[in-house]
Amino acid sequence: MTHTYQITGMTCENCEAKVKSSLLLLPDITSVEVSRENNTATITMDKHIALFDLQKALGNEKYQIMPIHHSETAEQAKNWFTTYKPILIIFSYITLITLLIQLSNPVFDFMQWMQHFMAGFFLSFSFFKMLDLPAFADSYATYDIIAKRFRGWGFIYAFIELGLGFAYAINLHPFATNAITFLIMGISTIGVLQSVLNKRKIQCACLGAVFNLPMSTITLTEDLLMVLMAGISLLIMYL
Repeated sequence: MTHTYQITGMTCENCEAKVKSSLLLLPDITSVEVSRENNTATITMDKHIALFDLQKALGNEKYQIMPIHHSETAEQAKNWFTTYKPILIIFSYITLITLLIQLSNPVFDFMQWMQHFMAGFFLSFSFFKMLDLPAFADSYATYDIIAKRFRGWGFIYAFIELGLGFAYAINLHPFATNAITFLIMGISTIGVLQSVLNKRKIQCACLGAVFNLPMSTITLTEDLLMVLMAGISLLIMYL
């Protein structure tokens, strides 16, 4: 994609060269054409880069950059959807299928719906991890608190997810299954939370190494969702 921006503060050829070289340092930018006469920069990028990151790359407050022919909000929303499309589609499929199952019931069974949803979640996510276990283990070891110390945990974790998927699918020992989910996903959430709070730009391993998903609040949300569902199930069974 190519966008044109207005850049103020360029007063000489050195300014023009500095702006161009600064922007080219950003990953995903393939070319930059700067015009001091028109106070513009035409930037070609592999994916949309936020205005904040472009301004940060320029560094000096002397240069101010603003979009001309596009909406930053619309572009960021489009880029967000494109980035997270795989995980959004998976969640949509699981939600739709599990809701359709409930149509066969006289009344909506919330506990059964959660059970089926969690079965779909773990089976789907473990499938993508299984496609390249070593790559998943390497990626997982960059942020998980256990995998950092023991790389083998990444391999074990993938099979635990697979086992939990089957356990939820056949309703095997519900209390034990939910207790294990609450513990495992709770531990996993710690590493994700640390990465999100520290704003680390690393790959999320939730879908293995198949998709290049960045670590974000999406990852944190999916982990917390499993913790929440397992916790609700345990609470209802206990009561």
